[in-house]
Amino acid sequence: MAYLAPIHRPSSVRHALKLCFFRPDDDCLVVAKANILEFHSQSDNGLSLQHSRTVYGKIVMLQRLRSLPGSTDHLFVGTDKKLYFTVSWDPTKSELRTERSFRHHASGGARDSQFEPGCHMDPEERLLSLSLFEGIITVIPILRPKQGGKKAAAPLNVGDPIPARIPELFIRSATFLYGSKKPRYAILWEDGHKRVHLRTKEISFTAGSSSEPGTAEFIDTSFVLANLQDQGASHLIPIPTPVGGLVVLGESSILYVKENGKEQKTLNLADATIFVCWERIDSNQFVLADDYGRMYLLSLMLDGSSVKDLRIVLLGQTSRASVLVPLARGCIFVGSHQGDSQVIQLDLASRAVQLVQTISNIAPILDFTIMDLGNRAGEGKANEYSSGQARLVTGSGAFQDGSLRSVRSGVGLEDQGILGEMDGVRDLFSLSPHGTEGQVDTLVVSLINETRILHFSADGDVEELEDYKGLILNERTLVVSNISDDRMIQVTGSRVSLIDAEGGTLLSDWSPSAGKSITSASANEDKVLLSIGGTTLVVLDAQAELAVLAERDFGDDSQIACVTMPSPSSSVCFVGFWQSAAISILRTDDLQTLRNEVVGDVNGGSIPRQILLVQVLADRPPTLFISLADGLVTAFSFDSRDNALSSKNSIVLGTQQANLRALSRGKGLFNVFATCDHPSLIYGSEGRLVFSGVTADDAIMVCEFDSGPFPGAIMIATSTELKIAVVDQERKTHVRSLHLGETARRITYSKSLKSFGVGTIERQLQDGTEIAKSHIKLVDEVLFDALDTYELEEGELIESMMRAEIDDGFGQYVERFVVGTGFLEDDETRSPRGRILVFAVDEERKLILMAEAAVKGACRCLDSLDGKIVAALVKTVEIFSLEFDSAVPSLKRRARYRTSTAPVNLAVMGKLIAVADIMKSVALVEYSVGETGLPDTLTEVARHYHTAWSTAVAHVAEDTLLECDAEGNLTVLYRDRNGVTEDDRKRLTVTGEMRLGEMVNRIRRIDISVSSGAVVIPRAFLATVDGSIYLFALIAPGKQDVLMRLQASLANHVQSPGQIPFNGYRAFSNGVREDDEPFRFVDGELIERFLECSDSLQEDIVEGLSMDVEAVRSMVESLRRLR
Repeated sequence: MAYLAPIHRPSSVRHALKLCFFRPDDDCLVVAKANILEFHSQSDNGLSLQHSRTVYGKIVMLQRLRSLPGSTDHLFVGTDKKLYFTVSWDPTKSELRTERSFRHHASGGARDSQFEPGCHMDPEERLLSLSLFEGIITVIPILRPKQGGKKAAAPLNVGDPIPARIPELFIRSATFLYGSKKPRYAILWEDGHKRVHLRTKEISFTAGSSSEPGTAEFIDTSFVLANLQDQGASHLIPIPTPVGGLVVLGESSILYVKENGKEQKTLNLADATIFVCWERIDSNQFVLADDYGRMYLLSLMLDGSSVKDLRIVLLGQTSRASVLVPLARGCIFVGSHQGDSQVIQLDLASRAVQLVQTISNIAPILDFTIMDLGNRAGEGKANEYSSGQARLVTGSGAFQDGSLRSVRSGVGLEDQGILGEMDGVRDLFSLSPHGTEGQVDTLVVSLINETRILHFSADGDVEELEDYKGLILNERTLVVSNISDDRMIQVTGSRVSLIDAEGGTLLSDWSPSAGKSITSASANEDKVLLSIGGTTLVVLDAQAELAVLAERDFGDDSQIACVTMPSPSSSVCFVGFWQSAAISILRTDDLQTLRNEVVGDVNGGSIPRQILLVQVLADRPPTLFISLADGLVTAFSFDSRDNALSSKNSIVLGTQQANLRALSRGKGLFNVFATCDHPSLIYGSEGRLVFSGVTADDAIMVCEFDSGPFPGAIMIATSTELKIAVVDQERKTHVRSLHLGETARRITYSKSLKSFGVGTIERQLQDGTEIAKSHIKLVDEVLFDALDTYELEEGELIESMMRAEIDDGFGQYVERFVVGTGFLEDDETRSPRGRILVFAVDEERKLILMAEAAVKGACRCLDSLDGKIVAALVKTVEIFSLEFDSAVPSLKRRARYRTSTAPVNLAVMGKLIAVADIMKSVALVEYSVGETGLPDTLTEVARHYHTAWSTAVAHVAEDTLLECDAEGNLTVLYRDRNGVTEDDRKRLTVTGEMRLGEMVNRIRRIDISVSSGAVVIPRAFLATVDGSIYLFALIAPGKQDVLMRLQASLANHVQSPGQIPFNGYRAFSNGVREDDEPFRFVDGELIERFLECSDSLQEDIVEGLSMDVEAVRSMVESLRRLR
């Protein structure tokens, strides 16, 4: 049974628009990224995200439904499964509200349109038109209720869809025209001979009612332009009245035409191009974007209401745009699928564009490689997997937007500098020169038998001081902090000191009785809580010269493990005990016990070792964190009114105690940094705690250090050194880019060479003709700089690439880069051809071509098996070995297997090769070495007997495969070696299916260790054309039933915008069959939404499960940590 969770959410932008969604007179930008709706507001610095929501379906169209003055707009959304809905904003609940939803079923025999689905609004806002099927336009009336014969301000809605047939099948572009009593529709269409025509139609429709369906008819007008001269015409731009008419964008010309056909103007382009989108600036100026990332300004030169000329001016270079949206302040949003999205400032006076903001996009991911999973070989023990440790490098974008992207999802930690070597650090504290207010300038380092002081100047220079304001430096410091009235409190093992911070004068001190020592301590501005000898608690009054407020002896049977004194506003303190593995809540005035709570297991070594009470969640009670000796961290919600502990949440962060430290994030809220086997940042998000991995594997202690030269910094102590760093306040996706200006089609990584092998395709325009060139690049892993470049032959393109251990002819394996190519053939009668190239890297980090072999057709995919090369060619899978029979190494074919149609991907495990076929799913082939002079063989041992347009395949366990297809489905296949019949043993059976909704380009298998109690076992990463990265895992046998039941319950209780059912969204669907629900597949994104539910809803969801709310919450938190 399989589990899937997103590591990086889709970043490709194909659809966006502007509307007044949150407030009547305040524009916001809506962006669709695959199945995610994002709502952004605009500021001087660009866009900021205000709200986002996941939709159960891939979004293929957006449209604004304008409201009357005083009301907010509605948003019309369409998905790839022909599901449509309208949403508005509910200000009372601060969430989307579904107004109407419906599914549009095609008429019998209707085929999906070959062009991108289109959604257009009548300028008079009477109806929407949808271009979904060949020869059918769907009309959706816009309904506005009437009051007293006038249209009401709200609510508006859409009517039922009305399909209307037209004879034109292949519609390239369509739009409504301005200034007509009845809706008029212009169509740019292509006939069966590839000729392009333009014509207009008048729409006659009735909205219908509950008792009578609506009707729609498209009536041809007298206007038609047959067989346009520019056969590359692609877009129609309607011109508002009083000018009216249409602009037709072509590849070599731009045509303006009025509907009467008598007024036409043609602008011939100096250089041919391919326009991809446009946007109106005003009634006679338009911004155009082409396929090469160039932006133009098109102007209509008017003479009254007539167009006398057309002018076009190049404005500048942007990412290749998928959509353009005008914003305020003269800005334009450039949404891109194959490059970073941007906000640009348009300067019409100087005819130029200026970049305001870049929004990272790693789509489309053509290939990717796993650089590390947080622990490289030879760098210490392997920890349990967390996605915050994984670093992936992707080949992203296309052509001029092509790049390499280093992606790591987690809480980022950026080192600012190393202070020096220092071992034996036990704790860190920061002190301010201005009492409890202002920034700090002094670091107190507590060691085993001493304390050291590091002072920072205003310029950031560091000096170690021999003494500092009367602090005791010849002992380990347990606590030191600024308190009110410009004083400091210091606690060591022998005494408590109250010091005047300005002059360093000792104001008061307190020491335990002879022969006893202070074993643990905690302090706030008013009180100091001490554990004396591990058996006695003492509370001192810092406002009364350290007078003893309360004292209590617990005896040797209740030894104290840890203590904490919350803020002065609290009347209680917290104590943890060794023998009982419990914590107690005590009243500070007399140390009387108010509540006991067992939090660990004495026999299992689960003893409380640190307690921290801190405000993490806004508008919620504070959270009590308890760090246990076995690496478990438990969190409770603490109600100070009755000292109740609730909403227990536990997570394992390592094998030993986690050290907890609060880090301020402003407005009275804090994050908690946990240093342990898996360093984590605990923060609040959407009303819940989030545990996220931090890239600080060697940290043993941290403290906040917000200083002048290092604002917002923290100090980190490792086992050998001290350093200063800046940590993110919450989990983010960190993307580092190397812009190539070429398509990074293939990428592979060599750990020993500390470099990447990258295969690129460069597109150049020469005299209006596209020329493609391919290069093999060696790129440094640290600097991301190209070390060497090898150019392929003219017309030769990179198809595949791998790093492999190849037999050197002497029985040893050496590392090589292997490249597969294909040639572009202008002559269709000539047989396809390609090459396999083997490269070595010399000491100067240069590529050396060792061997090559010509093959019949392009080499689509490569893998390695026992030091040999496995190559997927046009119709065969072949195995080559590197031979050294002569002075020049050569590639020798050892075996061949003919596929059903064409292989597109390979996956090798042992002697088995999984072959993904472009039409016939997956076959499993076994390689056998020939004996006694017989040739080697490739024999098919199993097959999936279904039609599937495969894109990727991988071994995820022994006899278990994961297949992805072009229609966005994931299929888990199993080979039963012990089947009853021969047919059973040769058939790959389906053990899991789910529709992802995005096409997967590449799967990379991972092999990692997990704890014995792990809920899932991570097995692979998946990368898609929309920029998503997913973690695929197999569910542990003991957790399969509870996860399936939890998913089913969540699907019934948690709704998506549009009220789209979850089961239909994730059910397998292709051109052959469509299921009702996912089969033995768990959607991790839905599972994690359990944490967003209210307490009462969580109770309803877990009803009928074998686990209570607390156990489910803990399990889901552990699953969330994976990503």
